[in-house]
Amino acid sequence: MSQQKRPLKTLERVISKAGLGSRVEARRWIHARRVEVNGRIVENPDHWIDMARDRVCFDGRPLERAERIYILLHKPTGYLTTYRDPEGRPTVYDLIRDAGTFVSPVGRLDLDTSGLLLMTNDTQFAERVTNPESHVPKTYLVKASTRLSDAQLQRLREGIELSDGPTRPAKVERMRDSSKHTQFEITLTEGRNRQVRRMVEALGADVVTLTRVKIGRIGLGDLDVGKWRRLTRHEIATLA
Repeated sequence: MSQQKRPLKTLERVISKAGLGSRVEARRWIHARRVEVNGRIVENPDHWIDMARDRVCFDGRPLERAERIYILLHKPTGYLTTYRDPEGRPTVYDLIRDAGTFVSPVGRLDLDTSGLLLMTNDTQFAERVTNPESHVPKTYLVKASTRLSDAQLQRLREGIELSDGPTRPAKVERMRDSSKHTQFEITLTEGRNRQVRRMVEALGADVVTLTRVKIGRIGLGDLDVGKWRRLTRHEIATLA
């Protein structure tokens, strides 16, 4: 097998994907001389590992692939979808400390967005869910800062022009109106940065609250805010 076809990964990625910790932690451990490759200490986190031939040890023990786990977290607002924040703000990892292994977010929810966040150590699964070509639908409950007309909601359904091009058509359902606000549900099959907020802003309104309630067929159900659970095998299969 030629080297180009071998399953190569950097040492830091190998350690992270084994479920031991984040890539930042992996770099620190490597620099601390805690990692051996084929019996020799390696201090370069970017050292290439041939997954078919190299033997990696951490603290003298062979590196073993962690059990694949798939988590559904009901993310609250005010939490960052990152491992650690330099400013000390809370992150989603504060909520899953008892998960048993390191997992990464499948996509992101911004600080002021709540709702369904998937996390896993299965890289291929994460890539399938987040790949734009997969067209995995994601559903959000939106509260707008003004009452929106039927014509405005129709613009969202048909696709709306943003700075990075027109959006794909969306499924939109009006949920309720108050004297000042409209609450609606929108389902997208793409995942641009701040897309829902930007779409509402293009209508001349702002998003007051934003909650992701479903990815594919998987919903929040009765899971409390700030809590997590493992996905069932059936749920995993629906996104496979």
